[in-house]
Amino acid sequence: MNRRTFIQTTSLGAAALTTQPISFARAAGDFPVVRTPLDQRNFRSEAVERAIYTVKRGIKNPEMAWLFENCFPNTLDTTVDHSTIDGKPDTYVITGDIDAMWLRDSTAQVWPYLPLMAQDKPLQQLIAGVIYRQARCIRFDPYANAFYKEQTKTGEWKDDATDMKPGLHERKWEIDSLCYPIRLAYFYWKRSGDLSPFDANWQEAMRLVVQTFREQQRKTGKGPYKFERRTTWATDGVPLGGYGYPAKPNGLICSMFRPSDDATIYPYLIPSNFFAVTSLRQLAELLVARKANATLAADARALADEVATALEQHAVTTHPRYGKVYAYEVNGYGSYNLMDDANVPSLLAMPYLGAMPVTDPIYQNTRKFLLSDDNPFFFKGKAGEGIGGPHAGIDMIWPLSIIVRGLTSTNENEIRQCLQTLQHVNAGTGFMHEAFHKDDASKFTRKWFAWANTIFGEFVYKTFQERPALLS
Repeated sequence: MNRRTFIQTTSLGAAALTTQPISFARAAGDFPVVRTPLDQRNFRSEAVERAIYTVKRGIKNPEMAWLFENCFPNTLDTTVDHSTIDGKPDTYVITGDIDAMWLRDSTAQVWPYLPLMAQDKPLQQLIAGVIYRQARCIRFDPYANAFYKEQTKTGEWKDDATDMKPGLHERKWEIDSLCYPIRLAYFYWKRSGDLSPFDANWQEAMRLVVQTFREQQRKTGKGPYKFERRTTWATDGVPLGGYGYPAKPNGLICSMFRPSDDATIYPYLIPSNFFAVTSLRQLAELLVARKANATLAADARALADEVATALEQHAVTTHPRYGKVYAYEVNGYGSYNLMDDANVPSLLAMPYLGAMPVTDPIYQNTRKFLLSDDNPFFFKGKAGEGIGGPHAGIDMIWPLSIIVRGLTSTNENEIRQCLQTLQHVNAGTGFMHEAFHKDDASKFTRKWFAWANTIFGEFVYKTFQERPALLS
């Protein structure tokens, strides 16, 4: 299966939406047990279980408590495979209903557990294992986005016209695939003080990250990466021989795909370039702390500064209604794509990723645009409102975008609205989904999507700690 897999398919093989009856129970006893049984869970964290217990006791909304109990541990319950290789922890993390590990998703799936590591050493070891595994994946192929556990395995995309090889699930070049492992490594260090995962193998992976970013600035040519796929789904392939539409070199980094795994229109994907600046600076700081590879640290800082300067020059345009806003994609020739996609990094999520403060005036203008009908992928209907994207189609809202909206808001009414919407679009399943129809939440895609589940848990836990009254 790939990331487009829906819960059901028609007899003709076309993707179809699942329809399930919605029943909004109100009493605690009305909710079925849907969490994976204890003896079938992949990993148990005492710190995570204590957090669940605390939240369930502390909020007065039984349905929200039920959702938190199901969603927050979903990554640990169902997606992690933790072991030891050569005396070091190794953690393979599938995305849910697809047996492959995305560099992006695997980081996002364990991210909310970082604050709990100090209370739970086995949990810390599990996350360290993700860092080791991600470094191994990057060394195997820095242009790939998704990997199998075994390097001998092949899958449905083995015939893609790119440098495909066994061990790769997909080889879609996405800037964020190399940013997320840095984000995880940096905050793992900040939370634990442990520098042991950042050995010579990890440093070699980071050297490849910087090299790949520089190659994809495409200053002296198209670079080594190209991608084509035989498909009827337009956003699954890259035009013009697999190199994408032209982009004028300006210091920004080209990304052939978005974090949705959809092809970009203009190659300079702005939120991903902002993410790269943040990640490169974090990488440099971490290398200095490790007292290792000063040359690579300096190169990372220099590249971050170059991309940041290019963003100042090329990322902003003027909208007739909202004033100065960040574009989603640009090409360096003066063309701007004004939209947003639900997947992170998105324009909406830039403060969440540490790329800018939420008070940034251009971000605030952009936010107003993104959460309006002027954004072609903002949908509003009977079931809720939020941002979607081409990946799941028109009128399909991603809970991920509603969660990110709440995580980047300082307005209590807006946060409450996001929580209420998320509560009512679980379609009686007890979990979040990839996307739901704006008028009917029982029409949804992906019954098992661990990223959405775990980040929902992060949102609820953050609200519980900072604004518990909003959960009642």
